[in-house]
Amino acid sequence: MHFPRLWRYCLVLSGRKDLADDLAQAACVRALEKASLYKAGTRLDSWLFRIAQRLWLNEMRAGAIRRGQELLPIEDVELTDNSADPETNIFAREVLSEVLSLPEAQRTTVLLVYVEGFSYREAAEMLDIPIGTVMSRLAASRARLAGKFSQKKSSKE
Repeated sequence: MHFPRLWRYCLVLSGRKDLADDLAQAACVRALEKASLYKAGTRLDSWLFRIAQRLWLNEMRAGAIRRGQELLPIEDVELTDNSADPETNIFAREVLSEVLSLPEAQRTTVLLVYVEGFSYREAAEMLDIPIGTVMSRLAASRARLAGKFSQKKSSKE
């Protein structure tokens, strides 16, 4: 139940399907290893996302991830919803493509709040940042995405 959401979060963090696979798997292993630290009554998904975030930051600091490797083009990621009509899937792919083009800090915040449904406070705790920073990142993301989609709309007219 939580793994697809965790994998999607790892994809947003890493930008590559193969790295998302590895990161999600590592987060699950770490969660099992540290199960005694989990506090009953807290959100398991939030705990898993925080583990993935920390693992990713550790990898980034170690420099092991970005040695000459590029991000996976969104066209290569299969995220279609078979229950939705084709136009919905096309629009969803366009939105996801634009979200993935945001700076990392903004795209992780957008995913946590708008896709995963965490509150601003929960996202701030997971990312270890002030709630005002979450609000600022979301406002900047909305403005940037709105600008891109209004440009696309006006170019089609």
